[in-house]
Amino acid sequence: MAMKEFIKVMKALRDPNRVKIVKVLQHGELCVCEIQAALEISQPTVSKDLKILEEAGLLDSRKDGLWVHYRLDDGSSSPYAAAILGNLKHWLEETPEISEITKRLPDILRANLCKT
Repeated sequence: MAMKEFIKVMKALRDPNRVKIVKVLQHGELCVCEIQAALEISQPTVSKDLKILEEAGLLDSRKDGLWVHYRLDDGSSSPYAAAILGNLKHWLEETPEISEITKRLPDILRANLCKT
């Protein structure tokens, strides 16, 4: 079982967009449309990636009316996810791609993006 859990976490992070989602969520909780705007990728891609990351124990979500908010998991569901999330806080922060996304975050306002 441990091997299966480890592989699930590793597979979840093999996609660059999923790594970017984790890096963006290090800055706080976001909804799908905010993540989509930050990464400049399609909504179906974001939703699929969020599901994979959540199933691997890397993300958690909460529903608030029409909104679903995503955040990094606390690591309690998987020691492998906890270890990766702990290390990923320090990895890739200075890469141009991640820095560019991080700089855009303050300008992303849900009220301007998400239509109900």
